[in-house]
Amino acid sequence: MSTLTYPEVGATRLGPLPRGYHHLHHRSRVGRGAADFAAAGAAITEWRMHRASGARVEASARRAEPGGDVRVSLGLGPLRFTAPCEVIWTAYGEDGRTGFGYGTLAGHPERGEECFVADLAEDGTVWFTVLAFSRPASWYARLAGPMVPVVQHWYARRLGRTLRRIVAAG
Repeated sequence: MSTLTYPEVGATRLGPLPRGYHHLHHRSRVGRGAADFAAAGAAITEWRMHRASGARVEASARRAEPGGDVRVSLGLGPLRFTAPCEVIWTAYGEDGRTGFGYGTLAGHPERGEECFVADLAEDGTVWFTVLAFSRPASWYARLAGPMVPVVQHWYARRLGRTLRRIVAAG
């Protein structure tokens, strides 16, 4: 297990999100009913959602488990950025939630935590939520400044659309 680069470990699960960071909250409808909830949860926790969105994922386990290492990389050729993380928490169906949160390790361009969760609402709607707090850790993230939150929101929306397609495909 490596050392996380921020002190507020677990804040994406328990809240509130800590001050002094950029906050991201994206929620989108991805399906309806127990079967869609199960499909969404599996796609999230088995890394399929990230991979189907175009990210490369190297994980120490087949599915998200606390303490597991994950390296997510985005981009093309020399413009590929790799983000090393550690899974902090998981939820597998408890209280109608399936998903995980991971935190940043040394070498990640940002410092903070992000979670990806499918929720089954009482009315049967399946919601996908991305919740994160972060601040720059690398010179290039600081240089990108206000573009970083724009890219983070774009990627969260992309994940939501990708998950909706995976769930619809059954």
